[in-house]
Amino acid sequence: MNLFTVFHEKILQTLKSLQETGALPKDLSLQKVTIESPKDPRFGDFSTNAAMVLASPAGQKPRDLANLIMGCLTELPEVTEVSIAGPGFINFSINPDLWRQQISLILKQGCDYGNSDLGHGMPINIEYVSANPTGPMHAGHGRNAVFGDAIAALLQKTGYQVTREYYINDAGNQTEILARSAYLRYLQALGHPVTETRFEGLYPSDYLVQTGVDLATQFGDRFVDAEESVWMESIRRFTLDAMMQMIRSDLAKIGIIMDVYTSEEAIVAGGAIEEALETLKAKGDIYEGILEKPKGHDVDDWEPRPQTLFRATTYGDDVDRPLKKSNDSWTYFASDIAYHYDKFKRGFKILIDVLGADHGGYIKRIQAATGAITAGEATVEVKVCQLVNFLENGLPVKMSKRAGTFIKLSDVVDKVGKDVTRFIMLTRRQDMMIDFDFIKVLEQSKDNPVFYVQYAHARAHSVLRHGQNLFGNLGNFENINIDLLNDENELAVMKLLAQWPRQIEAAALNREPHRITNYLYDVAAAFHGLWNKGKDNVDLRFIDQEKPDLTMARFALVKAVAIVIASGLNLFSITPLEEMR
Repeated sequence: MNLFTVFHEKILQTLKSLQETGALPKDLSLQKVTIESPKDPRFGDFSTNAAMVLASPAGQKPRDLANLIMGCLTELPEVTEVSIAGPGFINFSINPDLWRQQISLILKQGCDYGNSDLGHGMPINIEYVSANPTGPMHAGHGRNAVFGDAIAALLQKTGYQVTREYYINDAGNQTEILARSAYLRYLQALGHPVTETRFEGLYPSDYLVQTGVDLATQFGDRFVDAEESVWMESIRRFTLDAMMQMIRSDLAKIGIIMDVYTSEEAIVAGGAIEEALETLKAKGDIYEGILEKPKGHDVDDWEPRPQTLFRATTYGDDVDRPLKKSNDSWTYFASDIAYHYDKFKRGFKILIDVLGADHGGYIKRIQAATGAITAGEATVEVKVCQLVNFLENGLPVKMSKRAGTFIKLSDVVDKVGKDVTRFIMLTRRQDMMIDFDFIKVLEQSKDNPVFYVQYAHARAHSVLRHGQNLFGNLGNFENINIDLLNDENELAVMKLLAQWPRQIEAAALNREPHRITNYLYDVAAAFHGLWNKGKDNVDLRFIDQEKPDLTMARFALVKAVAIVIASGLNLFSITPLEEMR
């Protein structure tokens, strides 16, 4: 049960009753009414902006309306105190028994606590990572991968039917560059000397050395003296398959398994582009014209020539977009239109694309195209992940794929572990840069959020193990008297744990998994604080053999803390540790 949802509904019911009596206009919209936790707990358990957002449209003063609402809230049996702060914010407290009941609910539901049917089984497609299949995943791809995977997990926990998808960009010129690079490694594997100058403009990194060996095993010397047109497709396809195997392995290493891999080459070859553009053409959204170069902007796909154009400006974009290149081949945008149309035809009306920082300018055009080709039935949300600054002892670690010195994602996981990598990647909003210091993320200190949260979970299990040694099997806590927990510090922890369902829904709806890592840190801090108070005050210690009933009640609270932390870590495919080495 989400107490925030419960009391938000009670606030709305109160406002509707005022509308029925004529105290508020009946056509007054209540959509902006929210309920939050006051930043200062002295102000109560909940705060609502109802009077602030409704006063003006209702033709009343905020303070007067607040007094009216306060009078209704005091009549609710669960509400123990109501007050007005500032110009009209309403703060109120509820019976502490409701917070205690949440502990019993957590113990009963376990890691299912916080699940909801918010999505009602609605299909939703999340396309993320989609790194070009020209080599192993570099460390920067890790953020996109972890962010997209976390969003998928949050939406699943809130009742959506989620499909995780990877779009293989295997139809572009970069795949031919990859094939030429692999061909040189193939020659080397057969003992033919290859000078460094031949790698200019290609991918010279060592990751293709093994591919060259495998090519030699597969084809022998068949292509040694052959023209490029003879070997290109065989080498290209073999190398692409090898790179995708490497990428799948890299993803698995970080705990990511995709549901669907869609090939751009298959989209192009299958006539999906022609079908999609015919659909747009029938709506009058495609025309032949010459684009003017936008003033003050550099547009990569602008050419002063007659072109086949999509009326992107009709759907909110800044300029109309070309669909064909000067060599009459399709633009990448054209295949992307077809790809999003394909997702729509598969039954998805909510699409989420997770892109890298260099794709920020692509948002408006793909949203315009999706809106046009689906007649507004589908929407695409685009989340752009900013860069990760990899550091070692505070000094930057550079990476460059063409120079062959980039940091591989698999190397990051090998160095700090999957769990640390995933947690750190989720500690900030995806549109903010992250500093990932290989030394600091392994520190055992409060400043390292991964350690701090894991330590709280391990400490909770340590308390429970000690309790089991003293009292035997602790059971499922069904007969525990939670009402014995009366200390304000214990109640503060209960209130924080009860926020878990709300945190899940807010993180899912706003596509902000960093809310969860921050919340877990707060839970850890509250639990560590409670532990430390017990060191100074014997009355707050978890274990008091002279008061077994109170001790068992405190064990129940400790178990609830462990459940919520484990639920949050498991949600993001991070293993909750029961012991710290």
